[in-house]
Amino acid sequence: MVTPKNIEQYISQGLACEHIAVDGDGHHFEAVIVSAAFEGKRLIARHQLVYLALGDRMRQEIHALSMKTLTPAEWAGQPAA
Repeated sequence: MVTPKNIEQYISQGLACEHIAVDGDGHHFEAVIVSAAFEGKRLIARHQLVYLALGDRMRQEIHALSMKTLTPAEWAGQPAA
């Protein structure tokens, strides 16, 4: 079974990330991904970069992934949790 840690590793291997956090139950996952690669890109293009990093795993191992994709500047402007 895929773990949140696995997904973090898969994404960070294919996309330079300043921050990545994944939570989930083995079937449904939520990710917060901060990357300079998202600069100037619309939401769909940001998600496509993540899907590209995940490759075939998105079809085979990961069934549901919701993402919050932010640039470093957007991340810095987030209220502290």
